Amino acid sequence: QVQLVESGGGLVQPGGSLRLSCAASQSIFDSNLMAWYRQAPGKQRDWVAVFTRAGNTNYPDSAKGRFTISRDNAKNTVYLQMNSLKPEDTAVYYCHVLIGAKAYWGQGTQVTVSS
Repeated sequence: QVQLVESGGGLVQPGGSLRLSCAASQSIFDSNLMAWYRQAPGKQRDWVAVFTRAGNTNYPDSAKGRFTISRDNAKNTVYLQMNSLKPEDTAVYYCHVLIGAKAYWGQGTQVTVSS
């Protein structure tokens, strides 16, 4: 059982930056996929960044050019660097890891973009 703990959320002004962290309780080096999702009130949970087993990254148009996913295998940690934040980025952000056929989620961290 892998436990994921997100941190780094908070209140930021439009145009600001935040870096989210997702610390895993054990090695996730062999995971098939690592990703960040977000869910705004009343909306479905959507992906915002993916890191594949092959080392490729992908982003939806809403995040492309502003968000960057990265990993530190030695620390069992996945990061999401978010720049040029907009009010519509306000949501709870979740870390997601797929190891084999098992999917793991963190508890989420709130990001609020407001002046």
